[in-house]
Amino acid sequence: MSATLTPQRLPSTFNRLAWSNLAAQSAEQVALAAAPIVAVLLLGVGEGQTGLLQTALTLPFILFAIPAGLLADRISRRWLMAGAEALRAIALLAILALIASNGLTLPLLAFCGFVAVCGTVVYSVAAPALVPSLVSPDLLPAANARIELARTVAFASGPALGGVLVGWVGAAPAFGFAAVLSIVAVVLLSGIYEPARVPAPRRHPLQDIKEGAGFVWHHPLLRPVFITQFIFNTASFLVLAVFVPYAVRHLGLSATGVGTTLAMYGVGMVAGALSATRVMRRLPFGVVIALGPVIGFIAAGVLALTAFIASAPLAGFGFFLLGAGPILWVISTTTLRQSVTPPRLLGRVSAINIMSYGARPLGAALGAVIGGFYGAEACLYLAVAIFGAQALVILLSPAVTLARQPDMVGDGLLAKAA
Repeated sequence: MSATLTPQRLPSTFNRLAWSNLAAQSAEQVALAAAPIVAVLLLGVGEGQTGLLQTALTLPFILFAIPAGLLADRISRRWLMAGAEALRAIALLAILALIASNGLTLPLLAFCGFVAVCGTVVYSVAAPALVPSLVSPDLLPAANARIELARTVAFASGPALGGVLVGWVGAAPAFGFAAVLSIVAVVLLSGIYEPARVPAPRRHPLQDIKEGAGFVWHHPLLRPVFITQFIFNTASFLVLAVFVPYAVRHLGLSATGVGTTLAMYGVGMVAGALSATRVMRRLPFGVVIALGPVIGFIAAGVLALTAFIASAPLAGFGFFLLGAGPILWVISTTTLRQSVTPPRLLGRVSAINIMSYGARPLGAALGAVIGGFYGAEACLYLAVAIFGAQALVILLSPAVTLARQPDMVGDGLLAKAA
């Protein structure tokens, strides 16, 4: 049986993973922030070329999530993460060397950035699969909250830190600092004890992919979670695609005002991550799962309200909600996946979850088309409808009826079902 949430200390081996995660996520955010700044200031590229650079930095999530999941289920997850983070460090050091030798070009920056983000994808897929082997089932929510807190702190502070580093000390030290953070993450990972797993049977990769995808799609709890997350990503990036010009034109915000308003998203994420363990201790598990999509719908309504009440604080409150609620969703649904997924499938199931990020370009494209023809206000109204759809999907699912965290399943259950 899965125990109720009680305040307990997380084991030291998990704490090493948590610190490694903070270092890895910070390295990613600093480098992602520094790359376009360097492209513009050092290489003198324009908007179209920076768009191509951003494409190169997002493609690995679509191309390599599934292969990363296959590897995470076949080999040591700890060493896979360490190798991926070392790869990112090498790519960042290569950018550093190219800058120092005046040999950096946009294609080389895009290639090195692409390689670095491949490391990010592998780490992001393998980490949730590793956590259940490091903590007891009753500590999974607290462990996932700690992981998400590190991610949100990096998300909120990394871009600003990357910009400050480039502005104060130059491009090379910024990438050097990110590389050092990646190396720290590798060192921390090397000290983690990972329990041995039964070796996975050697089969054709397509069979393994089909098994993982089939498990998610046919599972009564995981299927609606994936659909909800896909729709949420579409709606959130629809909003982000049009908000900056909307804020300047309709809300009359300066660059500082826009930055401050968007920063409330990160503040909400941190607040949600800090409160997650207490919320999950006091509310039924299914209610916590429902909170994220419902709060996302409310946030979209608040942002759409600014079309009638042009208020920067109101927009900031909308972004705060958009950050706080979905973090509770991430923590609770990650715990759900870890609980109901057989250990040997965790890597592939985690990879399929990462694939829901593929909805982000769809949301941005919707913003470009709808915003271009009908204006940003129409995009905000459409976002309310899409956020409403994702809330409806989860509210109609059996996931919201869960009174507590499900019991952990083993590989034996999958073998019996097969």
